[in-house]
Amino acid sequence: MLVLLFWVALVGSVFSYFIYPLLLLLLPARKRPAPAPSQTAEYVPRVSLIVTAHNEESRIREKIENCLKLDYPHIEILVASDCSTDATDAIVEEYQQRAVLLARATERKGKEHAQLQAIRKASGDILVFSDVATAIPEDAIRKLVRYFADPSVGSVSSEDRFLSRDGGVVGEGAYVRYEMWLRGLESARAGLVGLSGSFFAARRAVCEDHWDIYAPSDFNTALNTVRNGLVAVTAPDVLGFYQDVADSTREYQRKVRTIIRGLTALARHPEVLNPLRYGLFSFQVFGHKLMRWLAPWFQLLLLLVSFALAGQGAVYTLTLVAQLAFYGLVLAGHWMPSLRESVPVKIPYFFVQVNMATAQATVSFLSGRRMTVWTPSKR
Repeated sequence: MLVLLFWVALVGSVFSYFIYPLLLLLLPARKRPAPAPSQTAEYVPRVSLIVTAHNEESRIREKIENCLKLDYPHIEILVASDCSTDATDAIVEEYQQRAVLLARATERKGKEHAQLQAIRKASGDILVFSDVATAIPEDAIRKLVRYFADPSVGSVSSEDRFLSRDGGVVGEGAYVRYEMWLRGLESARAGLVGLSGSFFAARRAVCEDHWDIYAPSDFNTALNTVRNGLVAVTAPDVLGFYQDVADSTREYQRKVRTIIRGLTALARHPEVLNPLRYGLFSFQVFGHKLMRWLAPWFQLLLLLVSFALAGQGAVYTLTLVAQLAFYGLVLAGHWMPSLRESVPVKIPYFFVQVNMATAQATVSFLSGRRMTVWTPSKR
C-alpha cells in the first residue's frame, strides 16, 4: 500500500509541471493558416477598450491618458466602475468630450459584474479588457487585433511584464519563461485555459454568451471561446506592463485570492473537465489547473511516504534525500534572505511559496471562502 501511495504521490507531484507539458509536446499543433498581409492590413474592426476600476482616484487619470495615446483608428474607451465611492467616476466624466464613457455598476458585486455593465454599453466588434494598473504600449491594440483576422480565433491574451520601483523590467526568471512556454504549447493545441486577466481581448459574441459574474473573466472568456467553437491564443508580441507589488506579503495574498477565484470557477463549471464535451481543452484544464492545485497535497504525501519507506530501497531513499535537500534550500532562503537572489535558492523558494499559497487557498475555499468582490492590489 505504501509503495502504491509513493508512486501516486510522485506522479501527482510532477504531473502538472513536467508530465503534462511533455504530453502536449507529443500532440500535433493545430494548423491555422496565417492571414495574408493584405488581409491583416485591411482588418480594422471597431474596438471597445474596457478598463475595470474600483476606487482608483489616484491612478485612473494616468490610465485614461495612457489609453488615449493608443494608436488605433476605431476605438472607444469605457471605464467599468465597480460602484466606486471615491472620485473615480467624477474623473472619468471629465473625459466625456474625448469619447471616454463611464459604465457604472450601481451595486458592488465584483469585477466581472462591472465588466458586464461595460459589455452591454460597448459598440465594438472586439472587446479589450484591461486593469488600471496595466500600462499598454501605443501599438498594442493594432498588434492584438491582427490575431482576429483569423476567423478561428475567439480571444487573445497579452503577456505580462512587471516593472520594478525604478522602472526596470523584472519577472524574467525561469518560472515566467516556463509559464510563457507552456502557454505557447496550449495556444497551439486546444487553446489557452486562462488569459492574462490584466490585458486580453475577445470577440463580442464570446463575451455576450454565458458571461458569469461569479467566475474570473480570464478563465470564463477562455471557456466561452471553446463553447463558440473558437480558440484562445497567446500574443507574445503584445505586452502589458504593470508594477510589481512591493510588499511580498501582499503578493502572497494576491496569489491566494487568485487561486480561490480559480477554484470557484472550476466549481461553478465542472463540465469543463468532460472530454466528451470539450475534448483536448478538458485535458488542458485538468493538467494545468486541477493537477497544479492538487500538487502541494501530493508533495506532502510524497514526503511522508518517503520517510516511511526510507531504507527499503534506493529509489525511496534517494527521493527522500532529494526532498530534504530541496526543502533545506528553501529554509536557508527563508532564514537568510540574501540567498534568495541565487538561482539554486531562488527557484525552489518561489516554487514552495506558490504551492503554500495554493494549499492555503484550497483550505480557504473548502472552508467556504469566496472572492467575488474584487479589491485591486495597490502597487
